[in-house]
Amino acid sequence: MSISGNQMELREEDIRKHYAAAAAMLEGFDHTPRIAKPAVEGKAPERSAGIGTRRRFRSTTPGLVTRSTARPDGVHLIARIEAADDDDPLTSPLQATLQHALRRALAVSLAMGEAYADVSGLADLKRANLGGSLDAARKGEFTELLAAEALIAAHVFANAAAYLLAPHGSEAQAEVGEAEELLTDNAPLALHGALWELDQKLAIHAPDDTHLIAATAAYAEQLMEKAALRARSAPRLEGFTAADWRVEADDLTISGFEPAAKAKSTTLTMAFKKPHEVVGNHIAKYQALRLSKMLMAYDFDRRLNPFAEMGGFIFTFMGDGKPGTGKTTLIQMMAGLIHDYCQNAGYAFRYQNFGIDNIDSYQGKSGQNAKSFIQNVIDPGVIGFGTIDDIDQIAGKRGDRQSSAGQQEVTAVFMEAFAGAGTVVRGNCTFGMFSNYPENVDDALRQRAGARFLVDGPQTREDYIDILTLLMGKNHAIPLGDHELYGAQEIKQAVARSFEAHNRPQEPGLAEVFGRVHDQIGELDSLAKLGTYLKAIQQADERFTGRAIKNITDAVKVRAMDFELPDEWMENPELFLFKDYDTKSAMIAELRVPITIDMVVQEINRYADSEFRYADKSDEVAIETMVRDFGRQEEAKRRYLEGK
Repeated sequence: MSISGNQMELREEDIRKHYAAAAAMLEGFDHTPRIAKPAVEGKAPERSAGIGTRRRFRSTTPGLVTRSTARPDGVHLIARIEAADDDDPLTSPLQATLQHALRRALAVSLAMGEAYADVSGLADLKRANLGGSLDAARKGEFTELLAAEALIAAHVFANAAAYLLAPHGSEAQAEVGEAEELLTDNAPLALHGALWELDQKLAIHAPDDTHLIAATAAYAEQLMEKAALRARSAPRLEGFTAADWRVEADDLTISGFEPAAKAKSTTLTMAFKKPHEVVGNHIAKYQALRLSKMLMAYDFDRRLNPFAEMGGFIFTFMGDGKPGTGKTTLIQMMAGLIHDYCQNAGYAFRYQNFGIDNIDSYQGKSGQNAKSFIQNVIDPGVIGFGTIDDIDQIAGKRGDRQSSAGQQEVTAVFMEAFAGAGTVVRGNCTFGMFSNYPENVDDALRQRAGARFLVDGPQTREDYIDILTLLMGKNHAIPLGDHELYGAQEIKQAVARSFEAHNRPQEPGLAEVFGRVHDQIGELDSLAKLGTYLKAIQQADERFTGRAIKNITDAVKVRAMDFELPDEWMENPELFLFKDYDTKSAMIAELRVPITIDMVVQEINRYADSEFRYADKSDEVAIETMVRDFGRQEEAKRRYLEGK
């Protein structure tokens, strides 16, 4: 085992020495299920006729009749895998791939358990226990360490199996249900329980080769989730979680109970847009441009972005506006920029959209889809961009009877992922939520959007000339006239004008609060006066909580990073992208500008304007609905009385 920084290596020879034991487990072993109930006969069907088994003995002795008479089931995973295609007597390539992946995953798991035993002192306790010299005072510690090793073995096996099978997945899906047979007495028993349950899942959910991979990968995910959940309250795991463990031959890094993922890009088929093709939306476009470059500052060795450490990184943002104002165009522009930057630098880029088709009527499936979406985007081995278009249709309001169970599941997953107890912002990914009706999004979920992009489309005469010219194309000879094409879309000038517009509030409700506070205390030129203004906003809208203040201060920090990384840094990766983390941090720090009072006032007004806009729309919609209901009641009453 070699050590480098905070990373420890599992040597190839330490893994390969467990190949024989791993192969023996796949060949066959006996296991008596203790938690899960067997759904099928344990032994896989034979390829030739065999001798029938005897009926299980049932005791007639009083008192023993209620005891479990379950006999160990013979688990023969290799036979089970090969039985997936009875028509072919030879092992298929996919079957062989699965067998090799499972053997490799078991060997990695056993090597990891052995390494943990060495660093935690469990190996010494095992030897003492075997020799009968284990001190009675240390038996509790011994039991806890064995349970910890069992959790590690189960999770690493599932993690490695899912990782190794990822390149061989297909469109086939398998709903295997929850992992139940997670035994924590010791590592061998944990692996036997996992393999027994995998055998059961394959018997039910793998009728052919493609479903073999899908069912195994699905079970591996369930087993990882179950083991990670148990690990939250389990003691003595520091020897495993304190460092990353590296398997060089597989390019696999084991980071505690976090699932590993192949750092592969997604294939994008969308039509990318250039910045000048996004007409209007100046602030939204400006922040999207800067965020695209911010993501590229991520350091894959340190697994951290200097912007995330210094402040000013946008992890989540909400883009709202009327239909047809350019939300999809903004997504196409940002995805295109990041895609091009990543291709130039040789980084893996992963874009994924979570749409209405991910809401499933099957209980729990919508939540699983949302978790999978989050995990794919936050994978620390890639640059990620996740979008949730029409989030008001996808994530339901809590307590709303019109929201389906699937929509409620999605809301819960997103809230936990975006600002939950376990949320870690590394700075390698960002999530954009877009909606035409943000007032219909759950308040708590909406407030988890750290930045607000008002997507208001073209506004000025120049904007409308630009968009008309752009959409008309080139198949005409109509003169442009007296106009500088795309001159109004120059980012710096347009953004400066847009930010200045927020020196005073835009929404009438907030303008009234601002005017009243200004009359009482004068110019907002100190933190005390700004705090007074914030309290007045909270009194006008009780949803303006501490999270709103955090989002405002984060936006102010973004403004402190009010610079655009030079294009040449993206075009020539050697100038910035390939520098070490400390050098990149120093280069960014030199460009940072000081925070001013104007920045703070503008960001307070921008954020509060959006909340007042959402609240006003939400209240107005509710009032209109009640008016229609009252009208229908009155009409129904009138018709009823006329008919009596």
